[in-house]
Amino acid sequence: MEIKDRLAIHMQAEREALQEELVGIRRHLHQNPELSTVEFETTAYIKDCLATLGITIRETHMETGVFADIGSESKGKTIAIRADIDALPIQEKVAVSFASQNAGVMHACGHDFHTASLLGAVKLLKEVEDDLPGRIRFIFQPAEEGRDGALHVIADGQLDGVDAIIGIHNKPDLPVGTVALQSGCLMAAVDRFYVTIKGKGSHGALPHKGSDPIVTASHIVTALQSVVSRKVSPLDTAVISVTRIDGGNTWNVIPEEVVMEGTTRAFSKEVRSLLKDEFYEIVNHITAAFGQKATIEWHPGPPPVINDKALTEKLKVEAGKRLTVIETEPSIAGEDFAQYLMKVPGVFAFFGTNGTEDWHHPSFTVDESALILAAEYFATSALALLDK
Repeated sequence: MEIKDRLAIHMQAEREALQEELVGIRRHLHQNPELSTVEFETTAYIKDCLATLGITIRETHMETGVFADIGSESKGKTIAIRADIDALPIQEKVAVSFASQNAGVMHACGHDFHTASLLGAVKLLKEVEDDLPGRIRFIFQPAEEGRDGALHVIADGQLDGVDAIIGIHNKPDLPVGTVALQSGCLMAAVDRFYVTIKGKGSHGALPHKGSDPIVTASHIVTALQSVVSRKVSPLDTAVISVTRIDGGNTWNVIPEEVVMEGTTRAFSKEVRSLLKDEFYEIVNHITAAFGQKATIEWHPGPPPVINDKALTEKLKVEAGKRLTVIETEPSIAGEDFAQYLMKVPGVFAFFGTNGTEDWHHPSFTVDESALILAAEYFATSALALLDK
């Protein structure tokens, strides 16, 4: 009997029991969320889950995150499957029995769903390990939420020897049973800026005695709006958002300093570079015009998520046997899975979870009936890519 048939029989036999188990895992993770780089309890929990399956953990220099292999590289390719494990600094507003017990921390992006699904895939694939025509690596990645987790994983050597990688992100606005798979660009490049504008403080009644950085910041915010509308081609997509302005601490004093923070998003390296260049020019010229000084900190985030065409087409065929496969508009959100795709070919997919709110919302939820589907997607996709 072929390995695909064995896996299919096992999936069918274990479906109900595994779904119940994955719900329990997901709820435990949801109840005990941890922020980026401090996912210590989450790491220990994942290791315990793998230990019960007899999975050997790979060595790592990282303090959090878990990496494991099954199969043998001597038999063929190595396919990696990745799930992120960190939560967000958000106070949960969902009234469920398994709500977050950590005040101000919540799995508001569904990483608990991703982790539980990957643990389900581990269990499914372990059953056919002896017949695997290669090796499968499981990457439980910490610090996806803006803390360079993928880069640390790569630096730690966990991508060494990997021929291809797959991953998913839950998608609240897609129904359960739907997966969005498309080659090319799926998610945007992300950059973050932090600007300090130095003026001269004065009494609020005597603005001519100082140099008001609030006025300068206001001009900068207004001018930045012209970049996307007048510098970027209408055929391209771009975003510049100033998301925080902080200056002053009382009503009758003009402050000496204002801080601005925000983000840019783009789908191509050309537009990404243009946004940065225009940003620097506008900020520096306007502050100079007002006789002030700006310090700009530019923090490059992940590049665009760009799926491999051949691998995506292969996974479309495989996923179509069990799920409704669609294409979707690229998301302007970012994902550090893109860092892996800069090193090896791979496929990142949006997985339908029929949620009530979008990512990063305090009332974010997922439909748990999608857990078993995601576990099966991981397992069958990895097996399809191992197939010579």
